[in-house]
Amino acid sequence: MALTPLVYWAQRHEDIYLRVELTDVQNIDVHVDENVLHFSAQGHGAKGQNEYKFSLEFLLPVKPQLSYKSTQRQVNITVHKVQRGWWERLTLRERKPVFLAPDFDRWLDESDAEMEIREKEEKKNRLKASRQKEAGFVSLKTVFLIVYNLVQFLGFSWIFINMTVRLFIIGIDSLYDTFHTISDVMFFCQILALVEVLNAAFGVVKTGVIPTLIQVVGRNFILFIIFGSLEEMHHKPVVFFVFYLWSAIEIFRYPFYMLGCFNTEWKTLTWLRYTVWMPLYPLGVLAEALAVIQSIPIFDESKLFSIPLTKAIGTSVSFSYFLYIYLVLMFLGLFINFSHLYQQRKRRFRTKKRKAN
Repeated sequence: MALTPLVYWAQRHEDIYLRVELTDVQNIDVHVDENVLHFSAQGHGAKGQNEYKFSLEFLLPVKPQLSYKSTQRQVNITVHKVQRGWWERLTLRERKPVFLAPDFDRWLDESDAEMEIREKEEKKNRLKASRQKEAGFVSLKTVFLIVYNLVQFLGFSWIFINMTVRLFIIGIDSLYDTFHTISDVMFFCQILALVEVLNAAFGVVKTGVIPTLIQVVGRNFILFIIFGSLEEMHHKPVVFFVFYLWSAIEIFRYPFYMLGCFNTEWKTLTWLRYTVWMPLYPLGVLAEALAVIQSIPIFDESKLFSIPLTKAIGTSVSFSYFLYIYLVLMFLGLFINFSHLYQQRKRRFRTKKRKAN
């Protein structure tokens, strides 16, 4: 003979919650037929292991679709009301079944339920407002990154094309006046590149601060200190090679980043961005090192940036000593950045290979 389990109930404006006190439940059959819920299952209840059944005729119409979840301790049933509202009791009959009791763990009065709804709505609205604000920030950030990468791409493209055309038209003589024809645009692009350090530091882009700082500061040191402050360096052919190698790298890097802002990828450009730096970046560092070496005698002779020790001794520390230290740091930076870029390349193509498989 089937027994009746203990059943606890609670409600909200849209749902009825039932908790059936049975453990180790098997063969659950629960459904709604003509506004009556029928339940049967085998499990361990108040009267031991047995078959348990019950039926409940609801006060008001409910939807035939319900959901339930069985745990080791109980069976939780959720029934959905046809019309949103608060019921004065659960069953059609005024007399409550003896096996039915309020679920005080989930019990709320109507006013408490209304407050719970308002809190949920407020939380939902706050979350929506937060998402809209974040979406607005993302859109603003995306526009900023697109404009920045576009400006840098146009700047370095102008440098690269101008130098290439001048080399073909003028020939080798174009190497000696590179600084006077190109330096203004290069100054602009390299000053603007300081934004990349700030982007990395403040999380605008997901990239390492140290590798970005090494590249930007290193280039600006060569551009402003070695080339900009020494007029004797303006006519050196090394200026051409430094500028040409810098721009050759950037004309692939910036359009790659710009397409990334649109979640778009051009496979050829991706391969070029993660490949051309491998020969060009070390060659660029070698060209920069050559520029530093050529500038050392000029700094020694001009005493520019030399640091006086004492007026009594009348001697000073030449800036060339710092340049020797800088050469060591330059090749250390080459190793750090090369390793960083190589790891980026491995991760990029490993991910693409996994997606292809």
